[in-house]
Amino acid sequence: MTENSMELPQECWELIINSLSDQRHFESLSLLSHSFLSITNQLRSTLKITDPALPLLPHLFLRFKNLKKIDLSHFQPDPDPVLCTISRSGLDLESLNISNLIRFPQMGMRELGLKMKNLKELNCSKILGLKDDDLFAISDSCLSLESLDISFPEYVEDFPRVVTDSGVVALSRKLTRLKKIDVSGNMFITDKSLVSISMNCVMLRDFSISECNFITQKGIVVAMKGLPNLVSVCVGGFGIPPIDLCFKESFDCVKGLCVIEFSNSFISDELLRLLAIACLPLKKVVFSHCYNFSFAGICCLLSKYRFLEYLNLEGANFLNDGSMIELSKYLCRLKYINLDYCSKLTNSTFFTLIRDCAVLSEIRMETTNLGVEESTTELAINPRVKSLHLARNGNLSDEFLKKVAFLCPNLQLLDVSACTTISEEGIDEVLKSCSDIQRLEIKSCRQMSSLGITDFEVKKLEVLRVGGSGIDDDALKTIANTCPQLMYLNLYNCFYVTTRGVKEVVEKCRALRGISLWCCQFVDADILPWMVFSRPSLRNIVSPSNQFPTENQRNLLLRHGCVVSCIDNDEYLL
Repeated sequence: MTENSMELPQECWELIINSLSDQRHFESLSLLSHSFLSITNQLRSTLKITDPALPLLPHLFLRFKNLKKIDLSHFQPDPDPVLCTISRSGLDLESLNISNLIRFPQMGMRELGLKMKNLKELNCSKILGLKDDDLFAISDSCLSLESLDISFPEYVEDFPRVVTDSGVVALSRKLTRLKKIDVSGNMFITDKSLVSISMNCVMLRDFSISECNFITQKGIVVAMKGLPNLVSVCVGGFGIPPIDLCFKESFDCVKGLCVIEFSNSFISDELLRLLAIACLPLKKVVFSHCYNFSFAGICCLLSKYRFLEYLNLEGANFLNDGSMIELSKYLCRLKYINLDYCSKLTNSTFFTLIRDCAVLSEIRMETTNLGVEESTTELAINPRVKSLHLARNGNLSDEFLKKVAFLCPNLQLLDVSACTTISEEGIDEVLKSCSDIQRLEIKSCRQMSSLGITDFEVKKLEVLRVGGSGIDDDALKTIANTCPQLMYLNLYNCFYVTTRGVKEVVEKCRALRGISLWCCQFVDADILPWMVFSRPSLRNIVSPSNQFPTENQRNLLLRHGCVVSCIDNDEYLL
């Protein structure tokens, strides 16, 4: 494409490019022309920073001047210098993710807070050793925050300093603009923290309080009653007595509640009855791994909320096919359902949901009893279904997959990992019938030696995870020839893959950005430089184990735009 071929005004191209679902596609567009390069540079709003990118940050910030969101959740070195660099970059950030860091960067956050006056969102979850002093630093430097996550800090044994009521109270008094806060997993805070939040953060709309040992049901009720703007509440980790009557008054005070989540708790049918008569505008309900409630309670609730769009009943072992057939009558507006670990559910439930829930987009039925019996349920095609998570169903069959392919023609994601009885025959039918498939996961399917593709292309497949399967070099050759848009390939622990097969993929998959070769013992690490130089689109490679490249080699490959790591992490790879 030449510069003269860009007949549309730049504003039109900006609208078109911005409509892409993922900014990772910007890079390929930027290679087409200088004009597209300029447009994509301006439109990029997010950046994930990993360790090797540290020396390049000043250049990246000069190139992408309109960044609004930076993610440091995979950054391992001292975080203070990188935050200081960000604060001096001239950017106007709105969102910062510093979760998973080895410590909270007090100095860097204070400097960044002085410059980034429009920082609205801060994620500090799972930080090692988070303490009150860190919360004081947040409250002093980030006065415009609207969303804050300080959940589940990590502590080593006998760590002397933790988050207490003092830190949370200080936050709530200064961060009065907060609309969302997650304090889950802070085991030493008490009801005092909740009272302070409800008194000072009156604009709060989203409140998460799970796994806090000294928080009581009474404290949660008091907080909810003081937050009339609340639209979402997430609580969890409550044992006996069950959560029930004490919440009645709080439901009367939060008439705009759209999302309610209970997890790992004892809840009663009485609580569900109270929710049913509260006449709330509920759209999302989560009862993940909860106990003590029954089919009668959930039936009472769903019969009153027939406009639910999201339902999570993970681990509700009392559910069976008969009860799900009954409940499906109330789920005509449902878009998402999670029935993972509901061990009594079989094919009948799956086909009932496909038939009765006309707008259903995503189904999770991992570790159930799919495939155990042949369903007599009347079948119906549902073109709305896009995502199926069916992993760890040991009796799932190829015949079942063939029915899935017929009933869900617009499927985009299929996960049948650890379904050990399926073969390439079933997967072949899915790929042939579902032309929109973008993501396929068949990890730990040892019987799977190929994808079964014969005489057609899988034109939209971008992500393929086959780690721990029986995939071999011949299968990789077929993948290379039939998956032209493949971007990410995970070959973790594929014993039959060799250097020859990897070369086939790298040579022919021109969009390839990430590949994991971890534990591929017959792939030589010496191939890594060839991979990077032969396929310029590669950005992440997980090296074969016990064959780590030297630091000089990694730096050389980094200068060509590719990060080589020795950790098999799909999120990092993507």
